[in-house]
Amino acid sequence: METGIACCARGAFLPNLSSQHSTALMSPSFATRSLKASSLFGESLRQFPKSSVKVASRPKSVPLKTRCEIGDSLEEFLTKATPDKGLIRLLTCMGEALRTISFKVRTASCGGTACVNSFGDEQLAVDMLADKLLFEALRYSHFCKYACSEEVPELQDMGGPVEGYISQIISEQLKGGFSVAFDPLDGSSIVDTNFSVGTIFGVWPGDKLTGVKGSDQVAAAMGVYGPRTTYVLALKDFPGTHEFLLLDEGKWQHVKETTEIGEGKLFSPGNLRATFDNPDYDKLINYYVKEKYTLRYTGGMVPDVNQIIVKEKGIFTNVTSPSTKAKLRLLFEVAPLGFLVEKAGGYSSDGRRSVLDKVIENLDERTQVAYGSKEEIIRFEETLYGSSSRSLYELYDRNENVQAILKFGITASKKPNELASLSSAYQGKNGKWQGSVGGLVDAPMDKVWPVVTQSKRLQEWMPMVERCTDVAGEEGVPGYERVVSGFMFPLKDGERSWIREKLLSMDPSAHCYSYKLEASNVGLDGSVNTLKLVDYGEDSTLIEWKFEINPLEGVCEESIIDYLGFLYKSCINRIEGAIQAAAAESKYV
Repeated sequence: METGIACCARGAFLPNLSSQHSTALMSPSFATRSLKASSLFGESLRQFPKSSVKVASRPKSVPLKTRCEIGDSLEEFLTKATPDKGLIRLLTCMGEALRTISFKVRTASCGGTACVNSFGDEQLAVDMLADKLLFEALRYSHFCKYACSEEVPELQDMGGPVEGYISQIISEQLKGGFSVAFDPLDGSSIVDTNFSVGTIFGVWPGDKLTGVKGSDQVAAAMGVYGPRTTYVLALKDFPGTHEFLLLDEGKWQHVKETTEIGEGKLFSPGNLRATFDNPDYDKLINYYVKEKYTLRYTGGMVPDVNQIIVKEKGIFTNVTSPSTKAKLRLLFEVAPLGFLVEKAGGYSSDGRRSVLDKVIENLDERTQVAYGSKEEIIRFEETLYGSSSRSLYELYDRNENVQAILKFGITASKKPNELASLSSAYQGKNGKWQGSVGGLVDAPMDKVWPVVTQSKRLQEWMPMVERCTDVAGEEGVPGYERVVSGFMFPLKDGERSWIREKLLSMDPSAHCYSYKLEASNVGLDGSVNTLKLVDYGEDSTLIEWKFEINPLEGVCEESIIDYLGFLYKSCINRIEGAIQAAAAESKYV
């Protein structure tokens, strides 16, 4: 069970060469280098000097087979799935580590130690053993530049390269190295109860693990240690999420491919204590119970998410509340699992957007999360926040007129004179296209006004807004300008939409303000939005949102007004939740 990494990896990359020929491919320093024993892997691992890595001048093309079959070994699958030999070796080495961890989990001590990591979490002996095994595997892969884990949450230099180079380890031209983040043993606190536990890791290209997103991963995987030991992985440029079973002889065999997560009444509700002071989460859980969903929850994130991929249905939730803060770490757990679920045809969300679209600002960044089918994620977002980004995308996909205005806008925004003359012609004949939406918020105006006027709070009530940046003037004073970016309007290839707005008027006594859209990449330049609050009595506030846009040729007025109305109405629906969340959070600060 504990075959060394180097031996298996060598067999995977040089299957047709004898050990004598393998040595001939190495530099003279390789042939004379002795083997260093590894007490963890139980077998010697070959040490390669840094001089074996040289910068290459030209890449070498590698043919790629795309047909992977059930029954393939891990090495056969990876060879067909990607031409990147460095990535193949890294994933193979990690597979060897998972195999060893599986054995150690069954036999190692589950007692606590006197150690805590820098996050303040208690570490178990089996945690640290798995952590050491994975770092060792990455170091011996020779293609990992940096790595960090939940137990050692600082970047560790693994000695791998960053730039393109020729590797004498496998005698190939390679693109560059990788950085890996991992949770060595998720669910270690339930090892002693003999529940399934697992390892999670994500692979990013280059030498950065902050300032990146989950969507930047080139691969992600989890090892599941239960009645069976499985290695579940996905690659960015290859379809599906794939499961490999550890056989008795110690080999990984491809046993399942998942490309679609469908609908099915199966739920895994994490952090149920949050229902005490998060009424929306309580409402969602009650919906599952009322609709007779099957409860499948172990307390281990790996098996609970893995069942969605294996069963091809269901939802996993882990929601926060004012008294129960986010526990799951974006880098080590949430982003890699989100990659696996979305490659399997499912969806993920932090309540506003896919977790793969979240920028990882720091190693300890934490978040709430849901994984599941499309309809389940829409229900999750709508129940907790009043609207779903997926609903907006569906409306966009069904509405050719909305697509037309956005397509026109992106083209026309590059030709301001053409757009101005077209708008002027229609304005003189038909005037502005106008629309309005309204909604009641169960809160007094003095609570609503700070939420809707402060730029820093836009993300709390505007769906799909990722960032708001001050660019000119003083906030609250006419002439103030800001740039709002995110997914307000769907664009091709996941491109962010951005809008530069200018404050035209601000009247605190009348609780009213207006912004003009000065520039954008969505084709609505010149639009004016006016928001007004009206005291509706009994500590309620009526919100009136009026908007007007310049008419555009070839676009149906009704369709555009309906779409914008739907978008703005979804914003209004979130305001009450934002006020409640802020009030509850201040209570526990």
